[in-house]
Amino acid sequence: MVDTAPYEVLQKFEDIETRQYPALIVATVSGAGGDEGFGHLFNYITGNNRTNHKIAMTAPVITSERVEMTTPVMTSERVDMTAPVLSDSESMSFVMPRKYTMETIPEPLDPRVRIQELPARKVATVRFKGHAREKTVGEETELLLCEVKKAGLSIIGRPFLMRYNSPFTPGFMRRNEVGIEIR
Repeated sequence: MVDTAPYEVLQKFEDIETRQYPALIVATVSGAGGDEGFGHLFNYITGNNRTNHKIAMTAPVITSERVEMTTPVMTSERVDMTAPVLSDSESMSFVMPRKYTMETIPEPLDPRVRIQELPARKVATVRFKGHAREKTVGEETELLLCEVKKAGLSIIGRPFLMRYNSPFTPGFMRRNEVGIEIR
């Protein structure tokens, strides 16, 4: 079992919950989706870094893949979005183990891998099982946005996908979530 990003559940609604996440350090690759982005990050944690140090895999793997939805994403007036969604381009991030700080995390050798600290934040999430296929992620994102609106929560940024299992985990055992930062 891999270490997971810590959070505190703040509130549970019918289909969603709100969480408080502490500041997290992530390794991110932008513009390289799927296997390519995963490959760059996997190489980083298996020793392609300045100290040749192996870093334990953690969960979730966070992606900001573009997803077709029928519901537009309504954001607040705030423009300085926080990660993991860094831009409208596809990105993938690995959450680093809690033992690291920005001063102690090994420096990547691959210039496509960026290390950054995400500030503490509140996130609304919806959980689903199975494969995180584009259609399913789109449906779950629409459900999340609808429930967030129904709960009267204010959205910051864009939705992102969190996957908790390896690609070898059978679909019925997979845990996935769509999240969005809230005020």
